[in-house]
Amino acid sequence: MRYRSLGNTGMQASIIGLGAEHLDGKPYETVKETLDAAMENGVNIIDIFMPGHDIRQKLGKALKDRREKMIIQGHIGSTDINQQYDISRDMPTVKKYFENLLIDLGTDYIDVGMLFFIDTEEHFDAVFHSDFIKYAQQLKQSGTIRAIGASSHNPVIAKKVVETGIVELLMFSVNPAFDMVPANTDVLDYLSKAFEKEKMLKIDEKRLELYRFCEQLNIPITVMKTFGGGKLLSKEYTPFASALTSKQCIHYALTRPGVASALVGCQSRAEMLEAISYINSKEEELDFTAAISSMNENFKGNCVYCNHCLPCPSNIDIAAVNKYLDIALVDQTAVDKGIGRHYKELSSHGSDCIECGSCESKCPFSVSIIHNMKKAVEVFSV
Repeated sequence: MRYRSLGNTGMQASIIGLGAEHLDGKPYETVKETLDAAMENGVNIIDIFMPGHDIRQKLGKALKDRREKMIIQGHIGSTDINQQYDISRDMPTVKKYFENLLIDLGTDYIDVGMLFFIDTEEHFDAVFHSDFIKYAQQLKQSGTIRAIGASSHNPVIAKKVVETGIVELLMFSVNPAFDMVPANTDVLDYLSKAFEKEKMLKIDEKRLELYRFCEQLNIPITVMKTFGGGKLLSKEYTPFASALTSKQCIHYALTRPGVASALVGCQSRAEMLEAISYINSKEEELDFTAAISSMNENFKGNCVYCNHCLPCPSNIDIAAVNKYLDIALVDQTAVDKGIGRHYKELSSHGSDCIECGSCESKCPFSVSIIHNMKKAVEVFSV
């Protein structure tokens, strides 16, 4: 397993994580064998947003005596009014469900207390202009949660959440189809229907801006909807030329700026092991460019950090250079912050480019890589 830093929280998370939603309603044996498969293979982060006692108690039982080995994202504001998932900002209700989470899991702390489901201006106001956020801050101050996170599906609202300076981690929906949906589209409503290709015009700039902004501020992103509700894996429902594999979807998510971990919804040991097999995959198994070739024109000129351009004779990590350059071009102050340092820590830089053109001949999206290498030298002085 490989691990990435969760920003400034002091925690290191496995790049593959477990989204536990699909274990809801499953027998305890299934819950335990899925969790066992994850932890035996180094998975150390799980998202638990489900509000019901049954699934929380099963997960708590399965985690018994090894809870400290798992980073838990537990949500504040997730409730099950009338035994259905719901969102609440009513403080007595919010406190009851969060306190029950601790009891059901048999723990006295949650690693990341997630401000649940902030997708609209109304959601934002209800969380950040109320006692809701004060409660989360009190939980952190008391040590009941180690860090404050938030979940969102809207890139504009998510960026606003990060800009508060309160949130230390963002859970966001990331996959190649969503990245081509306009920012003002409700992706959950969009997901419940068939993907409409006519709405998928280009990579949405607001989503790219969010990823780069999080990378710049060292706010880690944990990914939900990695498989687009399973539709990206389906020949019938995918909007692309062919269905993607789970490995391709995971690789796409993990190559976006700011992403620390892809949390994959699994409901069996076999599904968990399939997700973990990403770690030992060959590069050609991870290449998602062919699968999205039907949308090639929409990606044209944009580096999607797929490293299809490698190997480079100068050993330049072209995707990393492009990623840091993209962030710096959005905000020049990033050069004097962490992004400039990250760029200079690379073993090779834009200045090492010999302009052989090998990369450009292999790039599926016609990115002007040589130009970008020269631009990186201008921006970073290396």
